[in-house]
Amino acid sequence: MNVSLKWLSDHVDFSEYSMEQLDDLLTFTGIEVEGIQSLPDHLVVAQISSSDPHPDADKLSICQVDDGSGKPRQIVCGAKNYKVGDKVPLALPGCVLESGDGKTFEIKEGKLRGVPSLGMMCGAPEIGLTDDQDGLMILSPDLKPGTPLSEVFPAVFELEITPNRPDCLSHLGVARELAALAEKTLTGAAHHGASTTPVRVAKDDEIEISSENCPLYTARKISGVKVGPSPAWLKEKLESIGLRPINNIVDITNFVLMEMGHPLHAFDEAKLDGGIKVRSAAEGETFLALDGEEYALAENDLVIADQKKAVAIAGVMGGEDSGVTETTTDILLESAYFVSPAVRKTARRLNLHSDSSYRFERGTDPYQVNGASDLATKLILEIAGGKAEDEIIVCGEAPAAPASVDLDNDYCRSVIGAEIPDEKIAAILSSLGLKQSGTTWEIPTYRLDLIRPIDLVEEVARVYGLDNVPSNLKAWFSPASKADQSYDFIRGIQNTLSKLGFFETRNLKLISEAQLADDLATNHRGMSPIRLKNPLNDEQDYLRPGIVPGLLASASRNQRFGNADVRFFESGRVFTATPKGGEVEHEHLALLMTGSRVARSWADNSGAKLDIHDLRAALDAICPAGLNFRPVEDDRMLCACSIEIGVGKKAAKLGLAGIVPPARARELGLDSAVVVAEINLKKLAAAKSDDLRYEELPKFPGSSRDMAMVVPSSLQSGTIADYLATYEEPLLQNVELFDLFEDPSGEKLEAGKKSLAYSVTYRSPARTLEAAEVETAHGKLLDSLKRDLNVAFR
Repeated sequence: MNVSLKWLSDHVDFSEYSMEQLDDLLTFTGIEVEGIQSLPDHLVVAQISSSDPHPDADKLSICQVDDGSGKPRQIVCGAKNYKVGDKVPLALPGCVLESGDGKTFEIKEGKLRGVPSLGMMCGAPEIGLTDDQDGLMILSPDLKPGTPLSEVFPAVFELEITPNRPDCLSHLGVARELAALAEKTLTGAAHHGASTTPVRVAKDDEIEISSENCPLYTARKISGVKVGPSPAWLKEKLESIGLRPINNIVDITNFVLMEMGHPLHAFDEAKLDGGIKVRSAAEGETFLALDGEEYALAENDLVIADQKKAVAIAGVMGGEDSGVTETTTDILLESAYFVSPAVRKTARRLNLHSDSSYRFERGTDPYQVNGASDLATKLILEIAGGKAEDEIIVCGEAPAAPASVDLDNDYCRSVIGAEIPDEKIAAILSSLGLKQSGTTWEIPTYRLDLIRPIDLVEEVARVYGLDNVPSNLKAWFSPASKADQSYDFIRGIQNTLSKLGFFETRNLKLISEAQLADDLATNHRGMSPIRLKNPLNDEQDYLRPGIVPGLLASASRNQRFGNADVRFFESGRVFTATPKGGEVEHEHLALLMTGSRVARSWADNSGAKLDIHDLRAALDAICPAGLNFRPVEDDRMLCACSIEIGVGKKAAKLGLAGIVPPARARELGLDSAVVVAEINLKKLAAAKSDDLRYEELPKFPGSSRDMAMVVPSSLQSGTIADYLATYEEPLLQNVELFDLFEDPSGEKLEAGKKSLAYSVTYRSPARTLEAAEVETAHGKLLDSLKRDLNVAFR
């Protein structure tokens, strides 16, 4: 919203404040200042003294203007909407203006078709006041030539008003806030108070309301008006905030809107067929709006209609067929209160937004309806003449005023943390328009956001100034909570994976039905996904049962953008339904790897791809010692090669890993093998210990022996590893698998068999082992393997 400093000065004296101070003051009110527009230097008021045709250009004129310097200045001009004696903006040489593409250019003396031109007379768009006005900008005849235009149109603030403060969507509302903070008196607003005009209840044939979305509707008839251009002061105010003057009647309604924040509308009464009906639109009804567009209305759209047709979309925009024109003599002035959600839904559905809908959507003051009508009527009679009916016609009634709020001053001081005197608290709240009765405060009707005592405390703190609140130590050290420990645990995993080259992703917790097939093991766990009752769209109709579907979508998206080598991880909450109908949530961690193992370069051009072993290495880095993989046979699972991740002697199940089927990977546009894993963080935290064990470096050499065994192909190496991990031999230090061999043809090794070769290390912490000791220990190990696992050694 644009707010003019000169317009604000009608209500509060800001002469002692600089632009920076006003910017700070607005910020302290809670209003965000998005920008400050001010006119450039070397831009003055000039009066056209004469105008003659250009000898070599039919569309140009040679003007002599008075710029206040005492000497005439010659300007070559192409506009035609002026007459001799008019006063217009003049950009002198050295003035820097903005072009339409956002760039700037400097005005210089030059020649146009051989005739010297010592500056440029400007239209409103050229100096940044309005965007849709043609020709020169005609200024007030009361202005003195040579007056800097920055004095005529002082700075304009571009403000962002939060949705809870619709009372600030006007110059009066902003001035009220600034007056409270600056401890100044609000002036020039006496006529904006409660209406003193008599009212009468509308007859049935005058106004009829058939929708709860319009609690109050008023109308006032004014006859004998003369529609024409607005006076200079009114044009100047509207142009200063970027509004284009149209005619005196429309300009007055716009002025009241920007002055008081309450929208009005003026109908040409001669174009209305009978009385006013406030009703819902009929199905299939169409409406031709003031913007020249025809809109298809729905049954939940609220319209203002006469006895035959809709003449306005309530709170949004009037109709082209009933608007005020130069031939209008009698008008019907509408001032009403519409329910915010109804206006908001209609404006959004039609994609039709206006200054009126912007305010009605956020909420207007229902007790200002008659006051706004009064101010507009007063201005119409002064500017356009005519005679107004003595009474305002009223249908319906305003909603109940805001309830009073009790405030304990001691409570206020304790929350703010400052010893603010009772008199100061009372002065602050009174300056904001609240009225005191003991400890109870009556809330003004324009402050719909003040509901609870804490709301009043916030107002006191805002005006008192947080800079004035002393700094006190209120927090003390407290031991780490479970939430802290959980955060630290997850953060440690994130740091570790980041160091390994993984990137963290953040996906929505909602997925499509098609993505359910990408979950690692919903069906395997005996769980089922949870569908939303009212999904936003088909792509977000299920709560995610796992994180892997989101990682696959991210990998696919990266592949399309040329990033084929990815390592992703994500932690977050997943949701499933139990067989008994319950719902459970868990914190999970998922990993995805695909593409090349190392970046291609001159040093390494092998092109080796990431595989399940790289995934195992990443899991080893974040999981406790003793991690083991066990194949899972289940056709319901995503991965044909699915692996259950366990840890410890009891093989506590942490999650699943696997290789995404190549066909599915190709559907996602992923060319390389894709390996994924998903683990339960709660189970991982329970299995992982923070106690680190440090071992002394060995003082004595070890002795290694190799063993190669032939086993059935169905025997997992993990089974052998588990056996060796529990084998009781004090000299056995380490066993490492270094070779795997299979021959499906059966020529070198019997079909259905495989050869596993291990390197076994023996060591004593107290002495150097003798060869006989090592042979004895190794022989016992071989015998145990033959006996317990039925293996054969080569």
